[in-house]
Amino acid sequence: MESQREYFLEIKPKNSFGLNLDELIEHRELFYFFTWRDIKVKYKQTMLGFLWAVLQPLLLTALFTLLLGRNLNIPSEGIDYPVFAFSGLMLWLIFSSGITNAGQSMITQAAVIRKIYFPRLIIPLSSILVSLFDFLMSLVVFIPLLIYYQPEVELMRALWCWPSGVLLTILATLGPGCLLAALNVKFRDFRYVIPFLVQVLLFVTPVIYPVSMIGQRWIQEIMALNPMYAAVAVFRLPFAATEPDATLLIISLVSNVIFLVAGIAYFRKVESFFADLA
Repeated sequence: MESQREYFLEIKPKNSFGLNLDELIEHRELFYFFTWRDIKVKYKQTMLGFLWAVLQPLLLTALFTLLLGRNLNIPSEGIDYPVFAFSGLMLWLIFSSGITNAGQSMITQAAVIRKIYFPRLIIPLSSILVSLFDFLMSLVVFIPLLIYYQPEVELMRALWCWPSGVLLTILATLGPGCLLAALNVKFRDFRYVIPFLVQVLLFVTPVIYPVSMIGQRWIQEIMALNPMYAAVAVFRLPFAATEPDATLLIISLVSNVIFLVAGIAYFRKVESFFADLA
């Protein structure tokens, strides 16, 4: 009698490294599903709903303008401080919200991860897209702010600088977000590290003050290691009175690439264990 044979079907990613764009495109409908669901959950049962996406940068801008712009006379690269602060906060809230949500995403989606296979990279990516929705809402205030304070905006520069600044912000968020998402699955201590990290990074990013006010050159170069430096500097380029330092921009862009590659590589390396650990 012929012995019975057992067959096992193993479902795994096509490639352990890289983005696997073909697989992401194949499951593109999941981006919409996860993103729109998280947006609805975020603003569900709130009185003001989507207005919170506008009020948060607006109230922070008013606070920083009162405390820093007027009382401490913080320089603002030749433009009115409210425009300076609001433009930086728009991008910063993409980063802070995106990295926080992405860092917790694998834990919150543990039930889905255990049931079916799909590219796990969709989960942190979708978390970042939720914060991009908040940015689009804040544009409703940013455009009237530019009209009111009337800074000299170079429209041709704005056509490529603003999308480039947003893209750099997404990339700056994706790398650390994927890294923290993977680390948080194995080491739950990172749930406490992430909020603290976000708070610290706000004060080493040129959101509420320019890097030029730092006297020591070596401190400026260390601060430029923050991948968000290039994103904010490029976004402000169409209306800033001074040009950003090219060396600091290059340092920040290289840092952005390193964090992006390292974050995605580590995420892809350990994603096969997510269903067991989440």
